[in-house]
Amino acid sequence: MATFDSSTPFILIARIKVKPGKVDEYLELATATDLAVHASEPGMLHHTFDQDPENSLCFTWSEVYKNDAAFLLHLSNPPVGEYLAKHAEIGDSFSVEVYGTVGVECRNAMVATGLPLKIYESKCGYSRV
Repeated sequence: MATFDSSTPFILIARIKVKPGKVDEYLELATATDLAVHASEPGMLHHTFDQDPENSLCFTWSEVYKNDAAFLLHLSNPPVGEYLAKHAEIGDSFSVEVYGTVGVECRNAMVATGLPLKIYESKCGYSRV
């Protein structure tokens, strides 16, 4: 049986709703943030921003982190801070789901963002990266 902890990969899904009339501005922000993350975060294994096919104001960030350290680096990355601050202006809602087990430090950092958060801890399975 696999052991899941702060050293194992996990998936983060962030669901975003944008204010009407702000989609183009939000897409520019998301693109700039994505490029900055790609250039500076080797522990980010997957990072996409996808639009809901049924509601053009809704988007989903799909992120796979190598481990807790990769997430903590992401959270402290200045472009990510700028993204979150700008979201407060042009975004309408933001919620986060985590699929996988994270350590106490990472969990505390996630909670400290103040974003609605739900963590689904792994009970069995494996990870191949």
